[in-house]
Amino acid sequence: MEPINDFFAVISSFLWDWPMIILLLGTHVFLTFRLGIPQRKLFTGIRLSIKKDPGAKGDVSQFGALATALAATIGTGNIVGVATAVALGGPGAVLWCWLTGIFGMSTKYAEGLLAVKYRVKGGDGNTYGGPMYALERGLNMKWLAILFAIFTALASFGIGCTVQANSIALLASETFRVPTWTVGLFVCILTAAVILGGVKAIARVCTIFVPFMAALYVIGCIVILVMNGSYVWPALELIVQSAFNPSAAGGGFVGATVMAAARYGIARGLFSNESGMGSAPIVAAAAQTRNPVRQALVSSTGTFWDTVVICALTGLVLVSSILAYPDISYSDGAALTQVAFSKIPYVGAPLLTFGILTFAFSTILGWSYYGECAVNYIEARRANRFYRILYIVALFFGSIISLDIIWNIADCMNALMTIPNLIALLLLSGVVARETRKYLWDNRLDEEMED
Repeated sequence: MEPINDFFAVISSFLWDWPMIILLLGTHVFLTFRLGIPQRKLFTGIRLSIKKDPGAKGDVSQFGALATALAATIGTGNIVGVATAVALGGPGAVLWCWLTGIFGMSTKYAEGLLAVKYRVKGGDGNTYGGPMYALERGLNMKWLAILFAIFTALASFGIGCTVQANSIALLASETFRVPTWTVGLFVCILTAAVILGGVKAIARVCTIFVPFMAALYVIGCIVILVMNGSYVWPALELIVQSAFNPSAAGGGFVGATVMAAARYGIARGLFSNESGMGSAPIVAAAAQTRNPVRQALVSSTGTFWDTVVICALTGLVLVSSILAYPDISYSDGAALTQVAFSKIPYVGAPLLTFGILTFAFSTILGWSYYGECAVNYIEARRANRFYRILYIVALFFGSIISLDIIWNIADCMNALMTIPNLIALLLLSGVVARETRKYLWDNRLDEEMED
């Protein structure tokens, strides 16, 4: 497996070099100002996310769509991913990850708006949308839409499937001494029981599951920060300083550079919130909403909760723990996370275990829907059943193979999805701006969308 891992490592490094960082972060910043800083309407989005929109078209509630999107994004990227970014890029990676979330809210907003505007009713009665439909119906670029769908289907086996299964299996094996193949088999059975019910079943599970698991994890982070109280402010200073001056982090992070901090921070930020990747709008398109802007605001809150809150808390916990406990080894992201949480007496280790297990499993559910919608788009509805079987089988193999190769493949697939999606966002930014001005800035949020 080593030659294969090396190959994908080289491809990943190429894809996530400066051009991608500039394209991704540049799109976030461009859309923020092009749309009039929609982050200002964060609390409006939160309010809409918990309200029903009676009579609106769609398959699931706005909260159900948001919960499913959060299920797909709140995964190991929030815990192990942030820790890996710190280990490889230094404490400054946390700031880049956070900035990706702040500006990425605008990108997630634009994705959600285009998903609803260009969604269609399928022959099976379900609602479908996402970047592939925006590319086809908004830009007449069917060929690029097909490429996006192919990349999404492939990515679902990486970021949403094998990466998460691997995290679950390794953690369960280390904690409970259960063989990885046994864990993999159990995850397969549990996943099959949910995804065979389609988006409505996935949304029902996620609506209950996501708020509970996220709240419990946030409480654990707050407890650690209270314990590390005198190191929290120094940790904040170190994160900011080392983002632009890696030497500020000290000799322990001697390999860290500004490029490494930015690369790993932005890459893990994308892995965490998926703003710009084009995955979340696939389920946003199924939301019951009266106009595109309402769902766009709801979608943008997903990035806020995922990265601005959860990833930021994780990063602060890790860096403050490094300062509080100098004996902690931070060369291994997963080990760093485990040591930090083990400082909570009695419940720390079980809390981390529960967080990773539940976060990873919820991601598996959300991404199974994304992949299936991608397969649907390339006119392969007959392959749906085969896709589900293949997805479940991939979960098992993801449980027993090397983590390094999985992360590298996942990073490659993320980048390949991101490029056509960003093209759609940039070329259709005028449409997004026009819809935003009509419904949001002209105070017409309650109006019905024109067919």
